[in-house]
Amino acid sequence: MSLWRTLTFVVVAGGLIGLVHFYVYRRLVHDVTRSAKLRKAALAGVALVMVVFVATRLFMRVTPAPWFVPLSTIVWCWIGFAVYLFLSFGSVDGARLLRRLSARVRKRPVSGADPVSPERRLFISRAVAGGALAVSGGLTSYGFWRAFEPAQVSEIAIRLPNLPRALDGMTILQLTDLHISTVIRRPFVEELVRRSNALKPDLVAITGDLVDGEVDALSDAVAPLRGLKSRYGTYFVTGNHDFYSGDKQWVAALSKMDMQVLRNRYVRIGDAGASFDLVGVDDWGARQQAHGRGYNLERAIAGRDRDRDRAAVLLAHEPANFETAVARGMGLQLSGHTHGGQLFPLTALVQLRWPRFAGLYSYGAGQLYVSRGVGFWGPPLRVGSAPEIVKVTLLA
Repeated sequence: MSLWRTLTFVVVAGGLIGLVHFYVYRRLVHDVTRSAKLRKAALAGVALVMVVFVATRLFMRVTPAPWFVPLSTIVWCWIGFAVYLFLSFGSVDGARLLRRLSARVRKRPVSGADPVSPERRLFISRAVAGGALAVSGGLTSYGFWRAFEPAQVSEIAIRLPNLPRALDGMTILQLTDLHISTVIRRPFVEELVRRSNALKPDLVAITGDLVDGEVDALSDAVAPLRGLKSRYGTYFVTGNHDFYSGDKQWVAALSKMDMQVLRNRYVRIGDAGASFDLVGVDDWGARQQAHGRGYNLERAIAGRDRDRDRAAVLLAHEPANFETAVARGMGLQLSGHTHGGQLFPLTALVQLRWPRFAGLYSYGAGQLYVSRGVGFWGPPLRVGSAPEIVKVTLLA
């Protein structure tokens, strides 16, 4: 990730996180204690979290020291916890506001609107804070466990137009959004490889966002992927985070690991008697800013015009341009990027940006599967969107 992008992220994300923390401080500390010392200590704690958050984001680019790993994990977990506190308090305050607005519209006095004694107000604030802590703590604990537990295996059968009968039953294992980083390390990847190999796929497809960091920092964590076993090998297409992390450097590194990188090109899978085309495109989001790189479906399928009726599977990180891909002969598109929302309530909000955000979709003769991904980005939490490994069985 460029220094400018990192600084932009720190400023924007830091500002939002600061606002969340200030609100949580008011409801969790200021409203529940009259102790000036406790309030000052809480404010100092908020300031420390902000400083550590900014420092880990900036200094990990310069000196990826081992002690950054647990520190970064703790900070991101706390941010996830703080977000759930924010939502918990916000739900209570939102309900109060709606109640008052409803009463004003009906021109009725709000029940219980008589002056509340300071003691009762303090009791109510503490009760609400206790409830928010319990709910947020439970969601954060579950989300952390779910993020690091082995991903679910989703097995789906898809009838691929024009697939030769000799290839009926062929399996593709899709891995996406691993986000190998200072938090997702080598043991996580080793376990993923073990479980993937146990599924005995014919082909492995990694559909982007493999890494969050540069080659020098993460090469050891990525190395176990060399152990992926399948009949036709492992294929990779770039995601937006791979561009942030240095797409050229990672493409070179992965190629040395015997992965085939499909950058706007296709390959034939099978033999002279029976085969289909595996098409790979660069990340959709990089098409306008990668200096000649980025999504280019027309370049990827150049030369297929005379074989337009051949079966084809498209690997594309983002679930974008699906209708065009179907029109250009792609019978199946495998994508990721959305994480299925990763965290409630983003699991619902992500649909505003990506209507096809998780699962199987169809359009005309084509189908699209959007995986929830294996890893995570940001808070190491998964709530309402379990990670998944996808095993696709192609049917003639």
